[in-house]
Amino acid sequence: MHPIGRKKNLLIIGSGGREHALGWKLYQSDCIKEIFYSPGNGGTERNIPIDYSNFDKIMKFAAGNNCETIVGPESPLAEGIVDEFMKRGLRIFGPVKAAAKLESSKVFSKQFMKREGIRTAPFAVFSSYRDAEDYVKSQAEGLVIKADGLASGKGVIVCRTQQQAVQALRVMMLDKKFADAGNKVVVEKRLTGKEVSYIAICDGISFVPLATSRDHKRAHDNDKGANTGGMGSYSPVHAVDRKLEAQINNDIIEPTIRGMKHLGSPFTGFLYAGLMLDGQNGLPYVLEFNVRMGDPECQALMVRMKSDLYPYLEAAIDRKLDHMPPIKWNKESAVCVVMASKGYPGKHKRGQEIYGLNFYSSKNVSIFHAGTRKESTGRLLTAGGRVLSVTATGQDLDSARKKAYNTVRNLGWGHGEEHYRTDIGLSAV
Repeated sequence: MHPIGRKKNLLIIGSGGREHALGWKLYQSDCIKEIFYSPGNGGTERNIPIDYSNFDKIMKFAAGNNCETIVGPESPLAEGIVDEFMKRGLRIFGPVKAAAKLESSKVFSKQFMKREGIRTAPFAVFSSYRDAEDYVKSQAEGLVIKADGLASGKGVIVCRTQQQAVQALRVMMLDKKFADAGNKVVVEKRLTGKEVSYIAICDGISFVPLATSRDHKRAHDNDKGANTGGMGSYSPVHAVDRKLEAQINNDIIEPTIRGMKHLGSPFTGFLYAGLMLDGQNGLPYVLEFNVRMGDPECQALMVRMKSDLYPYLEAAIDRKLDHMPPIKWNKESAVCVVMASKGYPGKHKRGQEIYGLNFYSSKNVSIFHAGTRKESTGRLLTAGGRVLSVTATGQDLDSARKKAYNTVRNLGWGHGEEHYRTDIGLSAV
């Protein structure tokens, strides 16, 4: 299972809870010597102070330290970091720029799904505000407005009424809340049912699926408030049985890999399908594709993964995933609760000292850092919207929830400046 030879150095690009969790898991591998982070956060070690938009400096570091590279966030993938590494003969895990369009362009993604016969909501595409407004007013209520480009997971607005949909168009296309990402929009019918995150490791030809998980996108309890990058997750999702998983693989993952290969852009990396299990027929529909590991799904998945992750990433780079066995998973459930700065995803304070981290102790709880930074004095301060991902395992979902929230209640910063949802995984319990 483990490759024979000297141990490898890894460079993980990103600064979030996802990157911390990936590094935490990969460092357990017998194959790994050192892990570096660019730029990392207050909870990661061996941080390299290079912004991941500076491809040249990152490539020089990777080459100089004999690192294989793993890309966490979507923006460097969309900007072509994998293409640049490959030109220099450097090993990197992630999709090329053309394949990353599955996430970087909602228009491309929807049109791709339609062409490949992959179930998704009926939709229309607009670059004119007036045409989009006329279309919305001609439709029944219950629409979703999506900015075409990347918007840090916040460019989707779910609308109950036509008035809300028109306002969403105005925010994106006229007010330019998401800058150029809103120059084009997708207007689609709102689907209802149960959401599932389904993620697979792909090598352009074949794939190995991960366990099921579910993200909680809205800022507040009961799925209220604005869309965020994710306020929590849990794994597994018991609504997905073996029959449904086979259907997802056959109807969604395989056609996506096949279709991207036919386009001349084979997909290598984490393929994330955000699914809606239709409330009437139970069929899986694709809400969106992401071209990287989910955050905070990653945190819940990594604490459950029994197999060594590294050989699968190496096999994907070498296009040898078809030789790999299925990934093994611990039977326990996992719950990840994101602690965010008050006001997130809007304006929020930074630079507040985080307390409580020295007093938590549980082999079943892992705390992954995101928006944190460590001062030379050792003080840990908030440095972003999503600050900590408190992730716990238990014999069932209820047990994992209790462990996670018992830890969350003993952490904080400022004078009640932390914010978290209290219902992560509750509906599944």
